[in-house]
Amino acid sequence: MKRFALILAVLLQQVIFSANALEEFAPLADGKTFAGWVGDTNKTWRIVEGAFVGGTLTDKVPRNEFLRTTRAYTNFVLRLQFKIVGTEGFVNGGVQVRSEPAKNPPNEMVGYQCDIGEGWWGALYDESRRNKVLIKPDAAAVTKAVKKGEWNEYLIRCEGRRIQTWINGVKMIDYTEADEKLPQHGLIGMQVHGGGKSEASYRHITLAVLP
Repeated sequence: MKRFALILAVLLQQVIFSANALEEFAPLADGKTFAGWVGDTNKTWRIVEGAFVGGTLTDKVPRNEFLRTTRAYTNFVLRLQFKIVGTEGFVNGGVQVRSEPAKNPPNEMVGYQCDIGEGWWGALYDESRRNKVLIKPDAAAVTKAVKKGEWNEYLIRCEGRRIQTWINGVKMIDYTEADEKLPQHGLIGMQVHGGGKSEASYRHITLAVLP
């Protein structure tokens, strides 16, 4: 009986913690303007039904483009919905975390990217730095989680030197950075990859700051 009571108490604490964490989520975008965000809002990025949409299905995106926050974050849980569609070329996007604008070329971002797109779903890529996949999810998990051509949810937890991600509630990756010289603080960004006739859409972008 005592053991049951202890288990019940632990479960209740977890439920309370989860509820509090959910209450802490705050929107990073208002769904109407680009307030708090910076990027090529003249040609590449637009707002459609509350979502940031980068690229077009009629013309190839000439180069990588990012819409990034003006504020930097360290430890946090980021939650958002995304959709990637395309008709030709490399159809790809991604969510940058703990990143910064590149100096050359200025359209790029440097840092961790939670990838989106065929063959890249759920991978953690080091954009414009080591330029390689740091860790890939299990193929079976990707098949189970991803709804191609539809809205999906990305949950990204960055705490200490650790990054964990889920797509539609299915665990993708769990990565701990071994290089202590690399910064674990930076901007958040949404990417549409160059080279394809594609649209990368992002909406309901919310964030909970962790202690």
